[in-house]
Amino acid sequence: MILLNLLVSQNILSSLESKAIEEEAKTSAVPIDEILSEHDVPEVAILTARNAIYGIPVFNGDRDLADNGLYNLIDKDKSERYLAVPLSSRSLSEEKDKKTISSVESDKNDFIKNKDISDEVLIGIVDPERKNVLDAIQFVLTSAGVSYKIYLISLGEFKRRFEGYSVNGESAIPQYTHKRAEGEEIKDELQDITDEDESIPEALMDSMPMTKMVNIAIKSAIVNLASDIHVENMGDHVRIRYRIDGILITQFNIPNSRAPAVVARIKILSGMKLDEKRKPQDGRFSVRYQGHKIDFRVSTFPTYYGEKVVIRILDSYRGVKKLEDIGMSKVHLAQIKMALEKPYGIVLISGPTGSGKTTTLYSMLNEVDREKKNVVSLEDPVEYNIPSMNQSQIFPEIGYTFATGLRSILRQDPDVIMVGEIRDAETAQLAIQAALTGHLVFSTIHTNNSIGVITRLLDMGVDPFLIAPTLILAMAQRLVRKIDINCGHEIDEPGVRAIINESFKTLDDKYKKDIPLDKNPSNAVPTSSNPSGLKGRIPVVEILEIDQEIQNLILAKKPEDDIWQAARKKGMISMREDAIIKSLKGIVPFTEVDSL
Repeated sequence: MILLNLLVSQNILSSLESKAIEEEAKTSAVPIDEILSEHDVPEVAILTARNAIYGIPVFNGDRDLADNGLYNLIDKDKSERYLAVPLSSRSLSEEKDKKTISSVESDKNDFIKNKDISDEVLIGIVDPERKNVLDAIQFVLTSAGVSYKIYLISLGEFKRRFEGYSVNGESAIPQYTHKRAEGEEIKDELQDITDEDESIPEALMDSMPMTKMVNIAIKSAIVNLASDIHVENMGDHVRIRYRIDGILITQFNIPNSRAPAVVARIKILSGMKLDEKRKPQDGRFSVRYQGHKIDFRVSTFPTYYGEKVVIRILDSYRGVKKLEDIGMSKVHLAQIKMALEKPYGIVLISGPTGSGKTTTLYSMLNEVDREKKNVVSLEDPVEYNIPSMNQSQIFPEIGYTFATGLRSILRQDPDVIMVGEIRDAETAQLAIQAALTGHLVFSTIHTNNSIGVITRLLDMGVDPFLIAPTLILAMAQRLVRKIDINCGHEIDEPGVRAIINESFKTLDDKYKKDIPLDKNPSNAVPTSSNPSGLKGRIPVVEILEIDQEIQNLILAKKPEDDIWQAARKKGMISMREDAIIKSLKGIVPFTEVDSL
């Protein structure tokens, strides 16, 4: 810690004391100032050190408690959490530099009374590094339309001023003063949104407190099984859209005046910098819903009218499915399970972003015996946690990439390795080498079809004599929408039948017998309960099994058409044909075939 290092350099603490205090701070729920006090470090020394580090002035003003009205600006719980308390207020003169505040509706959960905009509120904080205190104060007070200035105060001064929160003459005592008992876990601070009413009309969103508005938008997305939330400033209004079953649907439209506060609230949740609006930022946060944790991955992007925010919803409660529950055919399931039984080799899944590749990979890894095998993954990000699997998040900004992580994994005695994505030649070479040296490797790669996986590896510089013996299975995948229950009807049109017959004419008759070609395909029809007639998505796939004949074609660098012809003779079907078969079974609408 910088503070401890400075105190050591000033001979206020010894190196041994510094290390002991740092270790105690990690296992204690109390502020580090409390621990420093127990080691006889004067409060003035702590204040002087923080002033030197952060450049924030030390408060030397009026020692009386603030007016009761000021305590309404920061509620008691937030004051206790951030060790921040109002000190006093003073009038702003024309010459003074004051913050420009956007006047927005105040959040009644956070603020009860707004101070006059002509007054500047003085806020005292103990530790500038504590729980994003500076960003939190900025969000709370700017949303309330209040100018403010930050000062450093000691922990003792904070305790004294915290008495201003006393109720009915009873003393207000900060709960952080109690140390955490040995073995006691820190209280789960995840916000629970289970009881939020997501059915509130859009017309009320304008007058709603900001915290409540964001909570409702998040809960509504969870209830509607959305995969992403898009918050976009359109100039005259803010549009909030959900991606449901792959389609973006506008859920709310709110006034443009609320855009800064909406973005600021999401940034606070995600631990982002509030004052950085010129470049993209990434962050994460979690909430609790119906007893389980849901993670969110957040990305901001500067646009003409302001920052756009996209929130990816990562609900592990419904994220990892059994392989049998994904929706693949029996033939494809058998091919995948056969690959999972191999002692070594590489399995690659291709498809565009949002095609369900990661979900399929997780389902495959769920089939692996993780008790008897060492299963390690490199991911960007770790979307869902799988028990008994060692999952690692890469950080390219510090040099921890898929390639560097893969080198480290090979020193961890792995049996099964999952690499989130093969993005470059170095990662491809390392993955192939890992498969060649006795490891079972799973990964994803961006190509248009399963046979294109081979071409992509060749383009990355992987030699054919390395691909042929290591590649077990190449799979391509897309997601298509499903017909809702009681929303399907058969279509009997000559043109549609001609398309089906043309698709399967090159397939051998011994494989056609397993396809219900005697049935008519289905389309979705709207109902009163479901205007689209569609609900959920299902993968359509094509799988290329690498046998001796395909290996020989790879070694000879034969074109994709030759590999397709060889695989077709053994019953391989394309993604488009898989979609047709699912339509013949009444699972997906025939209109989805045109999207492949």
